[in-house]
Amino acid sequence: MVTRDQRLAEFDGLGAPAPGEPVQVLCEDKSGTYLLPFVCTHADGQWRNAVTGDLVQALVIGWRRSVK
Repeated sequence: MVTRDQRLAEFDGLGAPAPGEPVQVLCEDKSGTYLLPFVCTHADGQWRNAVTGDLVQALVIGWRRSVK
């Protein structure tokens, strides 16, 4: 089983990405960590689904640039 620290090591984003930049995000809840199945953007302190614009209703603990 992959540990939280091992999973976080895969998400090297420091600070916040540039506003509007599509990124993958790692989230965490009481069950553990998980990768959202869609790319997100970050602006004004909020994470949003890059396609729909919906607010992400999860605790984001890491991000990385999207693989194209």
